[in-house]
Amino acid sequence: MRIHIATDHAGLEFSTRLQDHLRTAGHDVVDHGPIEYDAVDDYPAFCIRAAQAVVADQSAGVEALGIVFGGSGNGEQIAANKVAGIRAALAWNEATAKLAREHNDANVISIGARQHTFEEVVFLIDTFIATPFSDEERHIRRIAQIADFERDGSLLPDPRAAREN
Repeated sequence: MRIHIATDHAGLEFSTRLQDHLRTAGHDVVDHGPIEYDAVDDYPAFCIRAAQAVVADQSAGVEALGIVFGGSGNGEQIAANKVAGIRAALAWNEATAKLAREHNDANVISIGARQHTFEEVVFLIDTFIATPFSDEERHIRRIAQIADFERDGSLLPDPRAAREN
């Protein structure tokens, strides 16, 4: 699988170590930055480029996922989610890593490097990568609703409106 990685300064050490782990596991890893430590770097471009690469690969039929790191992972998740077709999930334990894939078919995982040990990060990412989407109809339907809104702003009718008539 191709794995696209991006981070800010807080996750740079984890990113470098994780890339070695993922390559050893047989994955094709693409680093989207940064290339050196800068305490005042601007992570959005790194995360957006990684997310764009995930969408491009998946659109081309390449099996790909993304990983974005930051101090908390929140900003990185927000940045990645600005890319059409990305479903980035912040994971902080085994359940959130699994459910992101099983229920939401998340294609990017976001992790707070200052919130976990390196061993915990590896466990969360390995869990995320290994967990398949459930293909359950209810999850497919919900993901399609999100994609519809992302594409053209459409939503299901407001159930409260029907009560008012």
